[in-house]
Amino acid sequence: MNQKVRVRFAPSPTGGLHLGGVRTVLFNYLFAKQQGGDFIVRIEDTDQGRFVAGAEEYIFNTLKWCGLEPDESPLHGGPYAPYRQSERKANYRQYAEQLVKDGFAYYAFDTPEELETKRKEVANFQYNQFTRGNMNNSLTLSADEVKEKLVSTPYVIRIKMLEDETVVFTDMIRGEVSFNTSQVDDKVLLKADGMPTYHLAVVVDDYLMKISHAFRGEEWLPSAPVHILLWKYLGWGNDMPQWAHLPLILKPDGNGKLSKRDGDRLGFPVFAMDWTDPKTNETTTGFKERGFLPEAFVNLLAMLGWNDGTDREIFTLAELVEKFSMERVHKGGAKFDYEKAKWYNHEWIKELGVGSLELGVRSEFEKKGIVISDDSLFEKVIGLVKDRCTLLPDFVAQGSFFFQSPATIEVDAIKPKWDDKKNMFFTELIRAYELSSVWEMHDLEREFKELAAANQLKPGELMLPFRIMLVGGKFGPGVFDIAALIGKEETVKRIQNTLQLLQA
Repeated sequence: MNQKVRVRFAPSPTGGLHLGGVRTVLFNYLFAKQQGGDFIVRIEDTDQGRFVAGAEEYIFNTLKWCGLEPDESPLHGGPYAPYRQSERKANYRQYAEQLVKDGFAYYAFDTPEELETKRKEVANFQYNQFTRGNMNNSLTLSADEVKEKLVSTPYVIRIKMLEDETVVFTDMIRGEVSFNTSQVDDKVLLKADGMPTYHLAVVVDDYLMKISHAFRGEEWLPSAPVHILLWKYLGWGNDMPQWAHLPLILKPDGNGKLSKRDGDRLGFPVFAMDWTDPKTNETTTGFKERGFLPEAFVNLLAMLGWNDGTDREIFTLAELVEKFSMERVHKGGAKFDYEKAKWYNHEWIKELGVGSLELGVRSEFEKKGIVISDDSLFEKVIGLVKDRCTLLPDFVAQGSFFFQSPATIEVDAIKPKWDDKKNMFFTELIRAYELSSVWEMHDLEREFKELAAANQLKPGELMLPFRIMLVGGKFGPGVFDIAALIGKEETVKRIQNTLQLLQA
């Protein structure tokens, strides 16, 4: 086993990055950083038919947003380049041919049509120990026939799975796992176009890149016996990485793996960032664009299937690196709860300083066409409303009235308890505020309450109408904080506007 910890995330560039994929990145990253090791991203683009333009760039943009940038990758370079499997094509054939030579694999010449016919004839047909003897391959043909076909016919190379043997390995999460080889088919290792399949490429590249630990989703567990045998057959058994198969992220009801379809159906994102399919032009909303902070997104992913053994739930990335251990990763799947995800974001909005929030909040205001010209006011507004915000767009709902008059005023909420006495109070308040030489929150509140007492009115009866006059509805921070920030002229103007609406 190599001394240096080296882990890898090996995505296929076929579309948006599911939150389960980002959690796999996170657990790899946390383990590597805690152990002083390296985190590698290797692009597995051997299936050219599934390649989607822009998907690789999207993966790296996502990792950058999350703060999980690799030490080595196609983008960052490194001593084991190239980091795209399509650029490593020349490496794989020699290993596939070596497996054939050593009797662990064989050439298969069956055409796609012949295989399709078999599937129609035999229900759940598998190319395996029980069927390979009736197929068109180097195990059933003479040496001369094989030699001729290698020149004249397209072929694949398949692993020759053992019959009724047990493959055992230790998983860092699940403990000892065993498989009977009779239940595993003869996987294709090298395709007719000379490109390797995932099974061959992952083993060869993990060996050549000196990967020490292989963490991946539990959906890859059925492939483990193929990969373990390949490590042994290629003579690299002593260098095989330690395995960990991460639990699934489940639908909110716990019934099956969370999918993009579930997000569409239930109204929440499952991709880290917006993804636009170049074929359909359909955009799938991501957590980032929905208004999640990267700190919250990473935090919530860490808690899907792991905890530090306490009730603590809020962690910075540095704290996660310090606390993380594979021993505390759960065996069972973790249900995704969007309300809980939003709770994490709300906690992080409260946690972060104004400076950390400013860029993201400004972007939300710009999306709504609200230009921020006073940076000092903007910072004060963020500080004032952030505890009320769950997602970044909430800052616009909670703070747009600081920068522009409300488009609508809920006068219907004022009218039922409105009377001449209150009308007189606000008319006098306009005059009092116009004459104020100091425009501070405490002075505005004192003046308001003194005037209420002089008119024999309770301040509590007047606060809701005053709030609606300034913000348009029953929301927002302290009403005198609002008046102090929007200024004398704007406060007076909004009171006057509402009084006119009430008299109409």
